[in-house]
Amino acid sequence: MRNLLIVEDNRIAGTLIRTKISGALDWNLFWARSLKDAIELLDQHQNNFFAALLDYRLPDADDGEAIQEVVSRGIPSIVFTATTSTHDIRAGLWKKNIVDYVVKDNAQSLNYITELLSRLEKNLDIYVLVADDSQSSRKMLSKLLKTHNYQVIEAGNGKEALKIIESQAGIRLVITDYSMPEMDGVKLTRRLRSKYGKDGVAVLGMTGDQQAAMGANFIKAGANDFINKSNFIIEEFYCRVSQCVETIERIAEIRELATTDPLTGLYNRRYFYETAEKIYASAKRQKRRLAFATIDIDRFKEINDTYGHQAGDSVLKQVAHLLKEHMQRATDLIARVGGEEFCVLADDIAPQHAYRMFEELRAALAEHSIQIKDYKKVKVTVSIGLCTRRGRALDNMLRNSDKFLYQAKHEGRNKTISDLTTPAMKKIDS
Repeated sequence: MRNLLIVEDNRIAGTLIRTKISGALDWNLFWARSLKDAIELLDQHQNNFFAALLDYRLPDADDGEAIQEVVSRGIPSIVFTATTSTHDIRAGLWKKNIVDYVVKDNAQSLNYITELLSRLEKNLDIYVLVADDSQSSRKMLSKLLKTHNYQVIEAGNGKEALKIIESQAGIRLVITDYSMPEMDGVKLTRRLRSKYGKDGVAVLGMTGDQQAAMGANFIKAGANDFINKSNFIIEEFYCRVSQCVETIERIAEIRELATTDPLTGLYNRRYFYETAEKIYASAKRQKRRLAFATIDIDRFKEINDTYGHQAGDSVLKQVAHLLKEHMQRATDLIARVGGEEFCVLADDIAPQHAYRMFEELRAALAEHSIQIKDYKKVKVTVSIGLCTRRGRALDNMLRNSDKFLYQAKHEGRNKTISDLTTPAMKKIDS
């Protein structure tokens, strides 16, 4: 669990801060009301604080001394203060290598702080590539990014940046200077956009060039945003970097909502069939074997009628979890396609292996007790229809698996029926 140090001498303000943050983040909060108390907490916990929220003026530190003390211990620090009325004070705060400062002027300030703390936590998994031929410029930008917990990789030119991106998965933002040897920033941006969309990798262009059109050149090449180095402001840099990263995250969230079932977290019906068609076409071209399974929870309506729909939802979620846990191959496409029905398309799998895998899944589910209330567990079984013959089209596999599922239900449920177990069936599509 993360530790947060709050240094605030005002009792009302400290209480409001603590209440707001504890309601938004599951962190350990430690509150000091003076620099002396803060130092005692820092020493006691051996500087083990993920971040700090610091007031500028304290009874025993009237001129920001607490900020220097905490930052010097390597703790990302946010200054929460009303003392930012002069340019010199604001400039001095940024020289202390703080994460940000927030003015105590309205309730929205506390919302901003909780969002900023959450951002610091998320940034631990965000990789940023800085491409600039100037070592001093790279180091300066890297230092700023690391203050916000970004994972930073450096490149000396555009060609080096391309090689890194192709070999290093997970880079979400490229910050590139314009003027570089071998490949300038605009050309690098064009090359990136030929391979990655704006929803995959964000690009922030930078230049010290005074050409008025340079920003437009970057944007037209596919950059998400642009900053001119000749008027570089740290505060603006952080805002633009965060905006680039958050845009990618929002697109990913929208895509997830469009492709996943909100209750179980599995793929939804639409995504399943769109993707399954592509897998089927590829398998047909390359003569790979496929298996299509339709899985249905037995007597699910009785669970809803007896224990309520919340219990039914709990069963669906736990069955989905067990399904994901059991189907561990990267090539298995799993979805909830409606109600209590699930589908799996297993790619490149031998028929006997497929039958054994789904029969083991059925048996495992039958043995498992599902918690539906604090005091109640139920046993749930599933019926599975499995088609291992690729046939003329994906629809053929779907129809066959549905026929086998119907047979499993007809024969008493809790069964796996497939074309391997019913060789005598005459009306099987092929």
